[in-house]
Amino acid sequence: MAIPDKIKTWQMVQPTSMNKETKEIIPGKLEKTEIPVPDLGPGEVLVEVAGCGVCHTDLGYFYDMVPTVSKPPLTLGHEIAGTVVAGDEKWIGKEVIIPAVMPCRQCILCKTGRGNRCLAQKMPGNSIGLYGGFSSHIPVPTVDLCEIKDRGKFPLSHLAVIADAATTPYQACKRADLQPGDNVIVIGVTGGVGQYMAQTAKALGAKTVIGIARNQEKLDRALQFGTDFVINSTNKDVKEITNEYRAICKAQGLPNTGWKIFEVTGVKAGQEIALNLLGFTGKLIVVGFGMGKTEYAIGRLMAFDAEIIGTWGCLPEYYPIVLDMVLSGKINIEEFVETRPMSTIAETFAEAHKTPPMKRIVLEPDF
Repeated sequence: MAIPDKIKTWQMVQPTSMNKETKEIIPGKLEKTEIPVPDLGPGEVLVEVAGCGVCHTDLGYFYDMVPTVSKPPLTLGHEIAGTVVAGDEKWIGKEVIIPAVMPCRQCILCKTGRGNRCLAQKMPGNSIGLYGGFSSHIPVPTVDLCEIKDRGKFPLSHLAVIADAATTPYQACKRADLQPGDNVIVIGVTGGVGQYMAQTAKALGAKTVIGIARNQEKLDRALQFGTDFVINSTNKDVKEITNEYRAICKAQGLPNTGWKIFEVTGVKAGQEIALNLLGFTGKLIVVGFGMGKTEYAIGRLMAFDAEIIGTWGCLPEYYPIVLDMVLSGKINIEEFVETRPMSTIAETFAEAHKTPPMKRIVLEPDF
């Protein structure tokens, strides 16, 4: 296998920022360049990138002034699948998924089963120095790699979405203690993560999945993939949405207690819907990240004996389980993935930031 002298990459040389004096927005800049291939130590490999998914988190780093750990210049991208081409000999030639968050394995959080939120974790496109997935290659440790032993009909690049979009929902289900027979609401069911949230919940035995979002075409598609009922929230206030939810419960003979609500949008409107739907003995699992602030009478949690839980990333140990769910057809990714050349990164970022795409966009290197 060819080992490059340099890594070709699309760097974020400047994120979007604001002039503090004039309040003028200064657009971010992406630049095609080359960076060094680092010396690989024990337990490290160089992965040739087959595809890297465009995540809302990348757009947040580039457009919304959400800070990264590593400072620009920085290559974004944390949803990666590829082939090992150098480093640890036991891994050379293997196809792999690189976890979006890689824990340190040494701290108290890692040792108590909470390594997905390890404070020393490494994340491509955020906290591994210059290196990210929108590149020809990326250096990573081997300890957390998920080997793909037989991908069958699936293009390797498509499996990049498992690195985040398809594994984050699995971690969220574990945090929710989702059990067969549970009733579930997914707010943002049509989004890049939401579409897998519904499928994962159903695959793990959820009795009922209600999806809430604004795009009717995507809502109709969700009904084919894990979602039983949908509510279009366009131009509706929280009360109207709540009434539709209650009507579904009444018509289907469903309880109004114990629902597990996954808020995947990260936006204030979605959070307000989730908080209003949270009822007796329910659980709200916050999956989507946003910078907005939402007001809530926290005493209601006591009255309802309810819970609000945050969830972050996914433990690398769960990746083989999710990979098997995809390869076995329990989770469909093919209807939700679109590939484009990596050279379209600037246009793709702009398009995805303006209007959420119908499918998760995976950029394939074409340097």
